[in-house]
Amino acid sequence: MPEFLAELIGTMILIILGGGVVAGVVLKKSKAEGTGWVLITIGWGLGVTMGVYAVGQFTGAHINPAVTLGFAAAGEFPWAKVPMYISAQLIGAFIGAVIVFFNYLPHWKETEDKVAKRDVYSTTPAIRSPFSNLVSEMIGTFVLLMGLMFIGANDFTEGLNPLIVGLLIVAIGMSLGGTTGYAINPARDLGPRIAHALLPIPGKGGSDWGYSWIPVIGPILGGIYGALFYNAMFIGEFSVLFWILSAVVVFIFIGAAVTELRKEKGHFGEKF
Repeated sequence: MPEFLAELIGTMILIILGGGVVAGVVLKKSKAEGTGWVLITIGWGLGVTMGVYAVGQFTGAHINPAVTLGFAAAGEFPWAKVPMYISAQLIGAFIGAVIVFFNYLPHWKETEDKVAKRDVYSTTPAIRSPFSNLVSEMIGTFVLLMGLMFIGANDFTEGLNPLIVGLLIVAIGMSLGGTTGYAINPARDLGPRIAHALLPIPGKGGSDWGYSWIPVIGPILGGIYGALFYNAMFIGEFSVLFWILSAVVVFIFIGAAVTELRKEKGHFGEKF
């Protein structure tokens, strides 16, 4: 199988199962309606597992631009292949999102909540605060890349690696995903968001493009930094890019904290 097609199909499988479980939980008159966050995180974890099982033998199953860029920055993947992998991932995510639309055809018109419909395709923060939302996506993807590096450094019984990766996704979702819905994958958010904008979903509302940069930039920064951090701390390779990104990460974290503290101070002042 060509690498482009493999990454496309792997990402498509991820979105069919991941977007599908969200649709089952949030759309009206679904038998899974209201089953909650735990089911969603398990569904996404199994979606990743199946995507990795499907195409891991052909490409290593990145199925995530943040993984591709992180591995490239760490010297584990050739930069020349990065554009091709990311293009395949975005197309696969878009196709997967379209398939989810067809699977739940009767349920869109039964659901009045516009945000719930959009949530099937893209992430929405629980509390909208751009700096803090960016930090959450960075942390989640940082843990993802570190976790992938940890898994790669250990020997597992043949065939178990995809399952362990899926459990890593579940763990990130349960522990860190409640803030932003844990995109931790630019293709997972951008491809389906484009599908949401183009598909004839009844009463769908806007696609929230004002927020769309966060689940793209956050995972890219967190993924690259996670891979470089692993190389620095576990292998002893301290690159110039590692130090530059360290400064950027510190700046963003401090900026997020200062922003939230100012909000709290203003709220305190209003009360008194």
